[in-house]
Amino acid sequence: MGERIGFEAFECAPALRLEAHERVATLQFESLNKRLDRIEALIERLEKRLWLTVYGVVGVILAQAFSSLMQLP
Repeated sequence: MGERIGFEAFECAPALRLEAHERVATLQFESLNKRLDRIEALIERLEKRLWLTVYGVVGVILAQAFSSLMQLP
């Protein structure tokens, strides 16, 4: 804060409480952002597994179709 001439700087309780709330809010937002980053990483891994499963199922269906076509006289 800027000093006024003739007065010495002091900190009052409401200002200290406000600063404490701001620090807590900052820490909570940082924690929330870290959790969101972890959730996004988990979702990306899950999406990769899902696509791998889809491709596997499609591959099995195509293999069975090809196998049935090869057995026709």
